[in-house]
Amino acid sequence: VQLQASGGGTVQTGGSLRLSCTASGRTFSNYVMMGWFRQAPGKEREFVAGIVWNGGSTDYADSVKGRFTISRDNAENTVYLQMNSLKPEDTAVYYCAARNSIAIVTSTSLYTYWGQGTQVTVSS
Repeated sequence: VQLQASGGGTVQTGGSLRLSCTASGRTFSNYVMMGWFRQAPGKEREFVAGIVWNGGSTDYADSVKGRFTISRDNAENTVYLQMNSLKPEDTAVYYCAARNSIAIVTSTSLYTYWGQGTQVTVSS
C-alpha cells in the first residue's frame, strides 16, 4: 500500500488549505480507517483527524475541532483534510496514515501504512 499526500504550502493566519492523500497498491476493504497526523519541530507526532473508510465516522483532535474537516472519496481512494482558520500553531509536517480497522484510534503505533509528509506553514 502506498499513500501519497499533497496540498501543503504556506498561508497567512486565517487562511485555508486542503490536503489530499491518495491510496494505491491494493483494494481497500470497507473497514480501512484513514488518519491525518502532524509533527511540529521538536514535538511528538500527534493525531489530527480520522475517518472510517466506509460509514463516514470521524474524529478530531480538540485543537482542530470546528476548523478542520476530514472527508473521503471512495471512488478515488482519496482522503482530504480541509483546514480553515489556520493558526501559526498549525505549522507542521502533515502525514496521512491507514490501518485495517473500523475503530478510529489516535496512537501512531496502531497505524500500518504511512505516506510521506507535506509541509504546512502558517505565517503570523
